[in-house]
Amino acid sequence: MTSGAVDALVGGASLAGKHAWVTGAGSGIGRASAIALSRLGATAHLVGRTAESLQETARLIGEYGGSAVCHVGDVTDTAFVPSVMAGQRVDVLVNSAGRNIAQQLVDITPQSYAAVMGVNVEAALFVTQQAVARMRDHGEGGSIVSIGSQMGHVGGPQRTLYCASKWALEGMTKALALELAGEAIRVNTVAPTFVETELTATSLAKPEFRDWVLGEIPLRRLGTVDEVAAAVAYLASPASSLTTGSSLLVDGGWTAH
Repeated sequence: MTSGAVDALVGGASLAGKHAWVTGAGSGIGRASAIALSRLGATAHLVGRTAESLQETARLIGEYGGSAVCHVGDVTDTAFVPSVMAGQRVDVLVNSAGRNIAQQLVDITPQSYAAVMGVNVEAALFVTQQAVARMRDHGEGGSIVSIGSQMGHVGGPQRTLYCASKWALEGMTKALALELAGEAIRVNTVAPTFVETELTATSLAKPEFRDWVLGEIPLRRLGTVDEVAAAVAYLASPASSLTTGSSLLVDGGWTAH
């Protein structure tokens, strides 16, 4: 995994002594974000459904001399997150767990709606609720970064469910930023364009779809997980201390159209 984009923030250990929790930390953007935060000095708490994937993320963090703790479970389980965060310190939360089901309107079912909203909105909300409670315990503020999408700012074909969830996430972020500002808890999103991950691999493997995507990105290339992780690290760190209620677009210019 390349790490050049993160190097600009690694001049000093700006998160030394902090505890950063990352959901969906077993792969893709979640893994890259956990590594980036650990390189800034944070202890990374890795949350995900597969022990082997989290252990691999922890191994990669160890290669940089960082420390990680694995928490295996499903963020849609309302009992899981309170149980693992109980009594723990939380300074940073990254809501990276996400899901998409690409469907035309006629094909959407209550089940597919619940599946996408359950991860992208409901889990993000209730994980944030638990993280904020822990931040309040130590009274030193904190930073919450949710992985949104350019599709939280525009629309896209066969993205009705995904767009609905990511637009909801943007609204939730702005509301929470206002609610929590007095406690020095900052709330932001990072909104990437299409990045080659396990989540996007099937769609991007279709030449017609890939050509459409590249045609919509003025920079004419896909994003990398490292570029998204660099944005996450910035919003999690003191470098962004005046930034809250914002969405940092890492979209190659897609939304500039």
